[in-house]
Amino acid sequence: MIDSHCHLADRKFARDLDAVLLRAEEHGVDSMITIGDTIKESKQCIQIAEEHHQVFCTIGVHPHHASDWDESSSDHLKRLAGSSMKVKAIGEIGLDYHYDRSPRDVQRDVFRSQLQLAQQLDLPAVVHCREAIDDVRAIVQEVSTAKLVLHCCTEKWEDVQWIVDAGFMLSFTGIATFPQSDAIRNTIEQCSLTQLMIETDSPYLAPASHRGERNEPAFVREVAQCVADIKGVSLEEVDAQTTKNTVEFFHIAPVG
Repeated sequence: MIDSHCHLADRKFARDLDAVLLRAEEHGVDSMITIGDTIKESKQCIQIAEEHHQVFCTIGVHPHHASDWDESSSDHLKRLAGSSMKVKAIGEIGLDYHYDRSPRDVQRDVFRSQLQLAQQLDLPAVVHCREAIDDVRAIVQEVSTAKLVLHCCTEKWEDVQWIVDAGFMLSFTGIATFPQSDAIRNTIEQCSLTQLMIETDSPYLAPASHRGERNEPAFVREVAQCVADIKGVSLEEVDAQTTKNTVEFFHIAPVG
C-alpha cells in the first residue's frame, strides 16, 4: 500500500519520524510520497527521501505561499528537481480561495508557472484546490497540462468529472470517513478505481476513528477500507489498484 500524499517534513514529525515510518511499515504501507509546500520544505523532503528508501518526494510552492514566489523560484525548483532521483512531481501547487493567504491573482500566476515547469521537466503535478475548481480547470486547460492528480479531493462529482474525463487522477483522504462526507463518498463511487489514489495528507485530516490525533501514513489503510466499502470490493483489490495507479503516476519502483 502507498500513501500518495503526506507531509513528513512537517514539524509535527520532527521528533519521531523513524517511529512513524516503522508504524507505517507494520501496517503494510510500503512507500509514501512526502510533499513540498515551500522551496525550503522541498529541500527537506528531498533529504528525508534520500535517507529513507521507502520515501519519495515532490517539490513546489503551495498557494498559501504564492506571495513568496519571485523570479528566481522557478530556477530553484529546477535545480532541486535535478538534484535527486527521488523527486517525482511538482507539488503541492494550486489555488486556495478559502483561506486566501496569498492574493488570488498571485496564486493563479504561480500555479500557471509551476504547471508550465512540470511540463518542461516532464513531471506530473500534484494539485491543491479549495473553492477554486473553475479557475483550476481554466488554468489546467490553458497550459495543456499532461498529467495531474487533484489531491485531497472534496468536490462534488459534477465539479471534478472533467478531471477524470481528461485522464487525470483523483486522490482521497480520511475526510471520506467523516459522517458528513456524503458528497465525497459519491465522488469516490463515481470515479473509476483505475483513476483513484489514496492518501493521508498527514499530519492533518486523521480519519474518523482517529479524530483529534496526529494523522500519519499508517492510517492510509483506513482510507483504502473506506473506498472498498463504497465500491463494494475487497480491501486487497483497492490496495492493488491504487498501488498500481500511484506507481505508474509517479514513476516509482514499488518497495514492497
